Amino acid sequence: MHHNGLRTTVLLVAVSVVIIGVGAWVGGGPGLQLALLIALASTAGAYFFSDRIALSAMRARPVSEVEYPALYRIVRELSTEARQPMPRLYISPTAQPNAFATGRNPRRATVCVTYGLMRLLDERELRGVIGHELAHVYNRDILVSSVAVALATMITWLSYVAVFFGGSDDDEGPGFVGALLMMVLGPVAAGMIQMAISRSREYKADEAGARLTGDPLGLAAALRKIEMGARSLPLPENSRLASASHLMIANPFSGSGLGRMFSSHPPTAERVARLERMAGYRR
Repeated sequence: MHHNGLRTTVLLVAVSVVIIGVGAWVGGGPGLQLALLIALASTAGAYFFSDRIALSAMRARPVSEVEYPALYRIVRELSTEARQPMPRLYISPTAQPNAFATGRNPRRATVCVTYGLMRLLDERELRGVIGHELAHVYNRDILVSSVAVALATMITWLSYVAVFFGGSDDDEGPGFVGALLMMVLGPVAAGMIQMAISRSREYKADEAGARLTGDPLGLAAALRKIEMGARSLPLPENSRLASASHLMIANPFSGSGLGRMFSSHPPTAERVARLERMAGYRR
C-alpha cells in the first residue's frame, strides 16, 4: 500500500516536470507560466478524475442489479467475504472479453467488465475474474494504475498539441519541434506506465483473488478463455485505449505498435501455471 502511494507521488511529480520543461523549451517565460498551470490542472485531474478517463476510454456505463443480477450477487458475496465496501459496477459494450478495476480507494472503486466477458465465461470463471479485480482494489493497486492512465493520456495528448506549436514555415506538417515532441512524448507516456506498473502485481492479484474465491482453477480457466478471446478480437491500438490497457486483466491488443509499447502483462501461460500450482494441480 505504501509503495503504491509513493509511486503515485513520483508519477505526479514526474509528469509535472515534463510538462513544465516542455512549456519552457517551447514558449520561454510565457510558456513556462502556462505549463505550470497545465501541470497543476493535470495532476489534480489525474488524481480526482482518473477513473472516469479509463471508463470513458472503454465507453463503459453503470449497470443495475436488475440488468445483471448474477454479476451483482458475485461481487456482493466476495465484498462481504472480504469485509469491504461493494464497488460500483460498469459494463463496456466491447465484444472482446476483458475486465478492469479503477478508482482511488476501495470506497470509490469501480469494477468494469465487457459485454464479451459476460457472454464468454460461466459463473465460476466470472467469479474468478471478479476476485482478481477486487484483489487489485484491496491491494490498493487501483490508485497508481488509474493515475498512470490519466497521466499517460495527458502526455500523449500533448504530443498531438505539439503539432500546432511546431508548424513549419509553409504550414506543411508539424515542423522540427512538433515532430521531435511527438517522437519523445509518446515513449514518455509509455514509460510512465512501465514505471508505475510491475508485472508482479498481476501475479499477486491472481493469488489474492484465488484465495478470496477459494478456487484458483476457476480463474485459470477464465484466463485461458480471455487470452483466446482477446487474440481473436483485439482492440484498436489508439492512444486512449493504449493508456488504459494495463488496467485490464489481459493484454487487449495484438502485440504490436502501441500495444507492445504500453504492455505490462505477464504471460498468461505463466499465470495459469502459478494458479495450478496453487491449487495443487498436476497434469
